Amino acid sequence: MHAEQIRKLLEQKGVRKTKIREAMLALFFEKDYALSHADVETHLPKSFDRVTIYRTLKSFEEQGLLHKVPDEKGIMRYALCPESCTQHQHSDSHLHFFCRTCEHTYCLHISLPEPALPEGFQAESFEWLAQGICKQCAGNS
Repeated sequence: MHAEQIRKLLEQKGVRKTKIREAMLALFFEKDYALSHADVETHLPKSFDRVTIYRTLKSFEEQGLLHKVPDEKGIMRYALCPESCTQHQHSDSHLHFFCRTCEHTYCLHISLPEPALPEGFQAESFEWLAQGICKQCAGNS
């Protein structure tokens, strides 16, 4: 993704443009899987400190740029939101896929129906996680 497109996305979401925000968004567009805080820290220049990365991830989530993706190990990862996410409403009820070989978690934009809950239960969100072997790892066997 070009710097101009990243700048427009930040503008659209009302997020001030900074070097770390541009670098982080570029990283998320480059990778096709969800990234943990440690993954982001590893891929960015050492000049960006751990706390700033954490705050930027949190800010991106609050602004509807990223959503949290828990994996089967309990590690919180982040992935780009669809365009329909906003500051006040995430629309990330889609399937996540955890590859047991490479240990990457992918967003698969497959719509899933909300389950019918027993009377009296009110869900605020759903987390869908499938596990297996991703297409890249399956192709390497």
